[in-house]
Order: sequence, then structure tokens, then C-alpha cells
Amino acid sequence: MIPLFRAEAQNRGTYPLGMSAANSGVTPGSGLTYSNQLLYYSRNISKDNDGNALPVAGDNAVLMDLNSIVWVSDWKVLGAVYSASATLPVATNSLTSDTYGTVSGGTGLADAYLLPLILGWNGERVSVRAMAGILAPTGRFTATANDNVGNGYWSPTLASGQTVQMLKSKTLTFSMFEMYEFHTRQEGSGIHPGQNIDLDYSLLVALPSAEGFRVQMGLAGYEQRQTTAKTGPRLSAAESASRYAVNAIGFAVSGTAPKHKLNLGLKYFKEFANQSTYQGYSAQFMIGISF
Repeated sequence: MIPLFRAEAQNRGTYPLGMSAANSGVTPGSGLTYSNQLLYYSRNISKDNDGNALPVAGDNAVLMDLNSIVWVSDWKVLGAVYSASATLPVATNSLTSDTYGTVSGGTGLADAYLLPLILGWNGERVSVRAMAGILAPTGRFTATANDNVGNGYWSPTLASGQTVQMLKSKTLTFSMFEMYEFHTRQEGSGIHPGQNIDLDYSLLVALPSAEGFRVQMGLAGYEQRQTTAKTGPRLSAAESASRYAVNAIGFAVSGTAPKHKLNLGLKYFKEFANQSTYQGYSAQFMIGISF
């Protein structure tokens, strides 16, 4: 939930791609759930607006530790279960160049993500969630600094997740998650980042497992597209016209122990055919426990 660079060089949205790829439409039982997600993004290939690799030597890395509390109520709204969540991330990010060395980097509390409205419908074979939230600029940010951890702007979001049991046996599960990000003007720079749409997805097969523990494994991926122009002072017409695009495919493994109210997850993504952004891979680990 932190930017890869300051908005002057924005080439990604704020959503950590891939984190909602598995079982994104399912609402857990009532009560409190704590989850911790450790996400690592590494990119060392720079792509232009046509998807061609640029002769730029350097690395971009982001490590995020997301701490989330989810509260699921017994209330019903429009036939759906109401819930809410808050995520507080700690992040380390760096951009280095073979020519200039360390260009930017920072560590600390990043921008908080608040979801005050989550509506969930759990059916026999189809589960859906609808969400409205906002990314608040709680992370450290100064327009002229090179050690920022936050964005310096607000990002209201609308999102939805769907999970479908493809077979009556519930051994084949397809999930999708969509988010649209709106961005306000960045404090201190006058830059208005472009809006974007995000997509996570997975197709998981249930594996034979021990009693009381369910394991799923299969394909997973993510996409991201910039939908509006980035505007502001000091931006050229070419920079405003540029649109980033991100594509990735990989795998996901998830495990659930209902008796112990424990969830585990592991995902790996390899990016390809990106445009106007860096390209690389992501490795993600999740653990969650309900109370």
C-alpha cells in the first residue's frame, strides 16, 4: 500500500497486487480475525510505454508487513453480513541505480488502509463481497525527501471479491478480486496521480489432506491498468500520456484448520509484458487467526 516511487514518477497504484487472489469472495464467521501478510516485490527490468525493455540498470524492491484486524458482525444489510477492517502496514522500499547508487529508500509505518463498509453474501457455491474503503496518508512523506514511506495523498477505493465453487464436491475453486483506486492531489508536489484498476485471480484445487486441515493449490495471477492521466506541474505531455500496465502469473497454496481457526497462505508471481513500469516478481506469505 505504498508507492514504488513518489508520484512524480508514479508507475504503480497503491494496492499490493496479488494479496487478495485466493478466496476473495468469502466472508469469515462472526468475530475478530487477525492476519499478517508479508509481501515482497522485486523488479529489475524497466519497460517503456510500448513494453520494450529500457537500458536502465537498477533495482526496485518493496517489503511490506501488513497487520490487519477484521471484525465480522451478526448484522444483516440487504441480506448481507456487515463487516469492517483496518490494515496498518510497516514497509521498507528502495530504488537503486548502477549509475547513481541509492536513489530513494525508507522504512517505517506506511499508509493505513481502512474498510468501514464490507458486505458479504455467502451462498452454497457462490460467495460475494462488496467493499468501500480509503487509504489514508499516515506514512511519512515530504515532497522533496528521498526516504518516504507514505504516498502523501488519499486514495478512496471501491472493490469486490467473488468466489465460485466450480464443482458440487467443492474441490475446484475460482476467485476474482477487483479494485478501483481514486487518488487525490499529492501534498507538497501538486501532482495528481492517475487512477487505476486492479485485478487478482486464482483457480485452486483441493488436495487430499489430513482430517481437520484443508489444503488448496493452483494458479494465481494479477493485473493492473492506469485509467486516467497523471497531471501536475513539471510533467511533460509524454509523461501525462503514459499509462502503466502490469501483468503477472504464478501459483498459490492455502491451508485452513477450522478447528484451530487458523489460515495460512503462500503465493508467488512472475511479471511479464509490463508497460511504463518496472518488471520482476513477488513472493507473499499470510497467516490469520480468528477469535
